[in-house]
Amino acid sequence: MKIFLLLLSAAFLISCKSPTNGFANTDNSSAKKSDTIRIANDSLEYEIIIIDPGFNSWFLSQAQPRHFYSQNYLESRNRFWVLEWNNRAMMPTQYNSQLYQMPIDYQANVNYGYEVNYMLFNYLTYFQLTTRQRLGVFMPRI
Repeated sequence: MKIFLLLLSAAFLISCKSPTNGFANTDNSSAKKSDTIRIANDSLEYEIIIIDPGFNSWFLSQAQPRHFYSQNYLESRNRFWVLEWNNRAMMPTQYNSQLYQMPIDYQANVNYGYEVNYMLFNYLTYFQLTTRQRLGVFMPRI
């Protein structure tokens, strides 16, 4: 089973994959060139890849450190924000179709692990702050 998430203003990929060696992050040289971050939770076989100009520098300078938020907190925010994202992606005439190009396949009953939830939360926070879009009642904060 594969779960795909593609955003052209920023591309995410949450997918099942064959295990490699735990959590991984792209090396700094390729991250600086393409502004790509890869976080994988191979024990759960999910990964998230974020490709968005500006996200890597924002993430390194603005994001709270890992384990600042609990996994429950991240999951609850992600569920609400992804639900609103998907509503907007399904209404391209009402919302900017360049921002919400595809829905995010994030299932509330799947345990994606801390790293995947952490990166998705940070991307959605970054997205809301930089595009001045608000995905529901929870204000994005850093």
